[in-house]
Amino acid sequence: MQNAETSSRNAPLTILHTIVPLSLMVLCPFFAIILWYTFTELDGSVANLVSQFSFDAVRNVYAPLFFGSPAAFGMIAVFVAFELLLMRLLPGADFKGPMTPAGNIPVYKANGVGAFVITVATFCLFSFQFGLFSPTIIYDHFGELIGALNLVSFLFCGMLYLKGRHFPSSTDNGMTGNFIFDFYWGTELYPRLFGFDVKMFTNCRFGMMSWSLIILSFAAKQSELFGLSNGMLVAVALQLAYVGKFFWWETGYLGSLDIMHDRAGFYICWGCMVWVPSVYTSPILFMVNHPMEWMTPLALLILMAGITFIFMNYFADRQRQLVRQTKGECLVWGKKPELIMATYRTESGDTKHSLLLLSGYWGISRHFHYVPEILAAFCWSLPAGLSFGLPYFYVLFLTILLTHRAIRDDERCAKKYGSFWKQYCERVPSKIIPGIY
Repeated sequence: MQNAETSSRNAPLTILHTIVPLSLMVLCPFFAIILWYTFTELDGSVANLVSQFSFDAVRNVYAPLFFGSPAAFGMIAVFVAFELLLMRLLPGADFKGPMTPAGNIPVYKANGVGAFVITVATFCLFSFQFGLFSPTIIYDHFGELIGALNLVSFLFCGMLYLKGRHFPSSTDNGMTGNFIFDFYWGTELYPRLFGFDVKMFTNCRFGMMSWSLIILSFAAKQSELFGLSNGMLVAVALQLAYVGKFFWWETGYLGSLDIMHDRAGFYICWGCMVWVPSVYTSPILFMVNHPMEWMTPLALLILMAGITFIFMNYFADRQRQLVRQTKGECLVWGKKPELIMATYRTESGDTKHSLLLLSGYWGISRHFHYVPEILAAFCWSLPAGLSFGLPYFYVLFLTILLTHRAIRDDERCAKKYGSFWKQYCERVPSKIIPGIY
């Protein structure tokens, strides 16, 4: 009877862990293509999408795109090979990530800034300067690219599932027995293939790196069709600044929630290989066919506000990183930081210590760094104007994503630090927005 009751209690959770991942894996790939088609063929109008959506549209428009094209697969292969070469050949100091629950320490090569500069420079020189290919090549094949990326990422996630099941890279692996959830969530925390760290490649060198090239190609297309608007210049400049900031801080990202806790499955790998290129770039995709000329003072104001929020986000992350690196022997906003020395026990039973920062941005709210990140995204979407809502989908998605991440992070910290986290929450009561949430 006890086993039957336990099975009954776990049934809803098992169903939830099947239905939600399966729904996302079915719907999100089509959404990425539909989003592209709406921006490029339906004037970015949701009303046009609803009125023209039909079985014939699915069969004749969306379904063929889902399978990509030879050109798209070739472009992906060249990009992957180029980024893998940069990861392997560019010099960079070894960087150790945080110790995993199983006691493993991932090691990376910190050469992200060099890879970013070389990638952007190579694209610009070979297209704009030497004319080896058109700078609009990504825009011209973008629907096919999304379809090809869908197929490539599904195959890649399937390979990672089998690898984690039969040839794991470390002891940080396991399965629930639910194939759908294991495929979605992943079977390994830090898989490596041929010496390459998988999550560093998919998250950083594929998703984030492709973001910069995609928006440059979109800007080139607007220039070809209408001339380059100052709205496009502002949006592209802000996104390039954000991506550049990311690679400057790449070693910090490798110690974030995405890397430390999320396994390499559909959620992370498909998300970085398809969702990031298609959704994160969507405000600029809309601007290609909707050039907006802003009054110069207003355009500069949006640019400066966006830059301010991007660097505010960086400095917040940097504060916490610096405090941990120096064990609190540093200054935060000109003062010695207020800290809580928290202790916790690892899965192996060892006692460890960690510093909880109460000063600077981290004394304003527990996840204040999400506020400037959302505001920066709003700034690079704003040049699209206010006539359409779809260019702001990324801002909405980011707000939901970061709110959910804050909840997940708080739950993990409460479980990890116990009474120390309760003490921290009493000192810093707001999750994200001071006095509101």
